[in-house]
Amino acid sequence: MGSWHPECPARLASIQDRLIITGLAQHLEYIEAPQAPIDALVRAHDPGYLQMLRRSIPEDGYYSLDPDTLVCAHSWEAAQRAVGAVLEATDRVIGKELENAFCAVRPPGHHARPAMAMGFCLLNNVAIGVLHALEVHGLERVAVVDFDVHHGNGTEEILAAIKYGGERVLMTSFFQHPFYPYSGTDNPMENMVNVPLPAGSDGTRVRAVVDEIWIPRLERFRPQMIFVSAGFDAHREDDIGQMSLVEADYAYITQRLMEVARRHSQGRIVSSLEGGYNLSALGRSAATHVRVLAQL
Repeated sequence: MGSWHPECPARLASIQDRLIITGLAQHLEYIEAPQAPIDALVRAHDPGYLQMLRRSIPEDGYYSLDPDTLVCAHSWEAAQRAVGAVLEATDRVIGKELENAFCAVRPPGHHARPAMAMGFCLLNNVAIGVLHALEVHGLERVAVVDFDVHHGNGTEEILAAIKYGGERVLMTSFFQHPFYPYSGTDNPMENMVNVPLPAGSDGTRVRAVVDEIWIPRLERFRPQMIFVSAGFDAHREDDIGQMSLVEADYAYITQRLMEVARRHSQGRIVSSLEGGYNLSALGRSAATHVRVLAQL
């Protein structure tokens, strides 16, 4: 999106560098992301929007979809591969080739609405993965957990549809409020467990949300698979938000989700990168998340 933009290629490099520095990289299996097919995308997005998005891709330079979200010549393929990573991970986890997976992808996805790019997001990676698990693999109950500093408004809009209502999908999240995208508090549907938190909220407060609100709802729901929108921009060093989490908090959240997954989901978790823009904090936090997933 341009050298000035916080959603930059260095984000993935910072994660990989940290995995190498900590010695985690040698224990992980790396899988290249394929391009997602159109029939997977249209489960979550209007065909007309997808056509518009492809027509907006410039041959060179940048085209602005909104003040925050730009595309370049390679953005369509990048977005397809971000979704493709989640689909591939879903197939392999359900197929028992992997117990869980972390998708280190760009662009992020949880703000992408059915017919609109938004907030650095072009396609809704996690929502498309959820619908793939439901419609292709026939799962009956799938949960989404979103711990980005911003509300995952696109994911909620896609998955709150009656067709995928409370009996099939449960979404839990916390997010800073009031804050972009200024959603998540206006009468969400029953299967959307939104917990808005004030600026400055720290790990003690977030862990209480996890233990007292998220986990009881997830236990009642008994998900057959858990998708994670893993945003690390609630870290205290990340200036894009004003929350105060640290690496140990992401480890705690991940461990608690793994406990639920072991009880109800055969351990099946697919996590996909969302936000996180302070490169040092992002690398450390994502590596911590991966270390817990890999049980290393």
